[in-house]
Amino acid sequence: MKLRESGMPPSDYWETRFDVPRILDAFGFDARTGDVAELGCGYGTFTVPLARRIGGIVHTLDIDPAMVDLTAQRAAGAGLTNVHAETRDALTDGFGRPTGSCDAALLFNILHAEEPVALLRAAREVVRPGGLVAVIHWRSDIATPRGPSLDIRPRPEQIAAWAVAAGLGPGGDAFLLPPWHFGLKLRRI
Repeated sequence: MKLRESGMPPSDYWETRFDVPRILDAFGFDARTGDVAELGCGYGTFTVPLARRIGGIVHTLDIDPAMVDLTAQRAAGAGLTNVHAETRDALTDGFGRPTGSCDAALLFNILHAEEPVALLRAAREVVRPGGLVAVIHWRSDIATPRGPSLDIRPRPEQIAAWAVAAGLGPGGDAFLLPPWHFGLKLRRI
């Protein structure tokens, strides 16, 4: 599943667009967190820092083999053995993990896809009952230096409605992740 408007800028630029520790803290990722499924590893911007802090394995997917290879190399270069990076299309092939096998799933900057409910359903399947589906996206109420066109960026309330359609429940209100993102905690019910 190639996303519309999903081209990646150079990695050195991309890496400056996020306060990764703040984002991971906002979702409560720590050593007690077991396995996590990540959809769209990109450069490994979140993969490597997440793997450093959790007790489980980060199972990360991307449709771009070059991104998967780069993320695997970054993880190995950091001495991490708890990253499993795989080229896979989650919409057609799922996450490749048993149902309910992960504590959490990450859907970061990806729900502008043509089939957001299907992505949320795939995330729901991989997390355990009560498990977290962590979502961040570029805000649509302000100008940002990057991200998809404003007209295809989902709003928090839109994601919440899609989540219900996917069998997920809310895990709290949307929250800001300054300067350009918002986050949502969704739960498998």
